[in-house]
Amino acid sequence: MHELRALVSPLLRLCFEAGELICQHYHAPGDSGLSTKADDSPLTHADLDSHVHLREGLAALTPDLPLLSEESSPGTKARRHSWSRLWLVDPLDGTKEFVAGTGEFTINIALVDDHRPVLGMLYVPLQKVAYVGIPGDFAARFSSGDGHAWERQPLATRPLAVDGDNAEAQGLTVLASRRHRNRQLDACLAWLESRRGPLQRENSGSALKFCRLAEGRGDVYPRFSPCCEWDVGAGQALLEAAGGSVLGLDGNPLRYNCRDTLLSPHFLAVGDADSPLWQELLANQRQFAAPAGGG
Repeated sequence: MHELRALVSPLLRLCFEAGELICQHYHAPGDSGLSTKADDSPLTHADLDSHVHLREGLAALTPDLPLLSEESSPGTKARRHSWSRLWLVDPLDGTKEFVAGTGEFTINIALVDDHRPVLGMLYVPLQKVAYVGIPGDFAARFSSGDGHAWERQPLATRPLAVDGDNAEAQGLTVLASRRHRNRQLDACLAWLESRRGPLQRENSGSALKFCRLAEGRGDVYPRFSPCCEWDVGAGQALLEAAGGSVLGLDGNPLRYNCRDTLLSPHFLAVGDADSPLWQELLANQRQFAAPAGGG
């Protein structure tokens, strides 16, 4: 754990610097340099500037660890299967939100070891706030005005009430993407409502939903639409450290860099990892199990 803890401070500084580059573009009208990638997803100058800064900074911090970023070259992505330990990075998660001006975007950095995320950092550039998790060690929120002196607050997910009147009274808060709604999600929400009563739904973009779960401000983030491993890895490490879990539709925690595709399987990110509600949901909703990306 000491080795992982020693990475936190330089990662905070690196994310702060990359975040300032992103904010320069965000606050400069007409400076986004918007283009479209082969998969029709948007690409901006902010994505590229953050990618380059993080790539160089991580190479200096850990010269022996390779980097797999959303903006890595095709050749780099093709070599990834030989890596047992790597940085998994999204230099600007929520590019559509960045372009739309909602402010709901993050920098995601995960350290993956033997296909599991062992450290995760999600940085919110506009707030100068980082959410950090090392499973089995700690989860915390770091806030700073200048990137040097960071105030640390511990994080913990909230427990779910057991079945009965208390469960009905507590209700259930579902975190979801404002841009993704489909049959699988609707069926999932209907099942949850049948068990827990009326749901409270809170929409937000990017990986902020993992942060809300880790803060105890939500209960479940169901994902049945396409996203990639770099969208999820840091959030899984954070959530596991705070008491939650990110479960594939087989009921097991997600694993990384071990499939032909970089698309993430569909998943449930949950705050209370010990609640039997989630395994019951998965057992009763096998129609959610359509594979993502053919993997």
